[in-house]
Amino acid sequence: MKKDFSEFKSYIKDKKTAVVGIGISNRPLIKYLVKLGAEVWAFDKKSRTEIGDTAEELEGLGVKLVVGEKYLESLHGYQVIFKTPSMRIDSPVFLKARQEGTYITSEMEEFVKYCPAKIIGVTGSDGKTTTTTLIYNILKEEGYKTWVGGNIGAPLFSNIEEIGKDDRVVLELSSFQLMTMNVSPEIAIITNLSPNHLDMHKDMNEYVNAKKNIFRFQNKCDTTIINRDNCLTDAIKNETIGKVMGFSRKQKIENGAYYKDGNLYILNKFVCTKEDIVIKGMHNVENYLAAFCATAYDASVNSMKKVATTFPGVEHRSEFIREINGVKYYNDSIASSPTRTLASISAFEKPIILIAGGYDKNIPFEPLAEEGYTMIKKIILLGNTANKIENVFSKVIKEKNIKLPIFKVSSLKEAVEVARKESTAGDIVTLSPSCASFDMFANFEVRGNKFKEIISSIK
Repeated sequence: MKKDFSEFKSYIKDKKTAVVGIGISNRPLIKYLVKLGAEVWAFDKKSRTEIGDTAEELEGLGVKLVVGEKYLESLHGYQVIFKTPSMRIDSPVFLKARQEGTYITSEMEEFVKYCPAKIIGVTGSDGKTTTTTLIYNILKEEGYKTWVGGNIGAPLFSNIEEIGKDDRVVLELSSFQLMTMNVSPEIAIITNLSPNHLDMHKDMNEYVNAKKNIFRFQNKCDTTIINRDNCLTDAIKNETIGKVMGFSRKQKIENGAYYKDGNLYILNKFVCTKEDIVIKGMHNVENYLAAFCATAYDASVNSMKKVATTFPGVEHRSEFIREINGVKYYNDSIASSPTRTLASISAFEKPIILIAGGYDKNIPFEPLAEEGYTMIKKIILLGNTANKIENVFSKVIKEKNIKLPIFKVSSLKEAVEVARKESTAGDIVTLSPSCASFDMFANFEVRGNKFKEIISSIK
């Protein structure tokens, strides 16, 4: 049962409240808390100069700023703390605050708790953003006023009073956002599970348990949608509280969506053929099947088919950039795990020239080499993980007695230069890093945009 937002408004008024992080996503939250009458302190590791004009803007609203390298030393004595998802709840500063009786929460927790509309939450190791966007588009096509948020779109908590009970909300939720959640959306989707973010999580078990919070607090009327082809997600069907729907590209699913003989079905109704879908690859077939399950009781088959046959895909996801001298270049910067890269490169009909490497999330690269070597013509490596990826590929090359040239470079620009030199007409070059971007770029969007800029500037 959803809580009435008036409860939160009464609770937060005059509370001494800290918001950790003054990034773009938290600024609307800070302003909204001020509007609701909270006494707000905003914390950030950046200096006042780095924060820029936002510092003066927030201070003009009465917000007190605590910034700089030692910003967390002052995080005590608050009644409420809104933490940023990337900070672990078991860090000493939060443990101490909790002992002091502080209520520690996040924007997403409060949003799910009080949002009056039906929420569809999407999580998983790969395919979250595409699945979330597909659901959003199908519901919009059906005529719903639809909101999208979480890891994509705009922060929604500051808009909560504009959202009606008959609207629909679609959220992409990461393991970091879910880790401390004690409330679940009415419809929960887990696209798949594989090793990811092991630089932030203690182990794979903690990562999977965080993901399970998307359905752990549901009631019997709610629905969990799982990938029946993934062993980790398939096992979840025995742990759910509400109803279960499944999707599969390998078996017929009566209560769900499936792929058979080149066709996609939902609840045994034909929706479209694989060839009808604009965005290619079997991983995208899975994303569509998940989206069909999520909208099965809210949208018509016609709305599903319309989106399937017109949606061009999401930026940075196997995004075609341009063709130069017969060589096609693709931007798949979102691929921050080996499984995601494997899914992307398998969509091409021939071996490709792969640009990979980046920030080390402590994920094993053996699957990329052992399963992907037949799909890769040449590989260009950069970033912190270049040596690790080279080692696993070298092992496979030796074991299989194959030829697979490996090049190591120091920048994305150099990677493109090598790709141009080593490619011939008819080749495909794709940036699909298998790693996060943080060693060289702020995020995958910045990395992808830089790659597109380099490719676009070639004369």
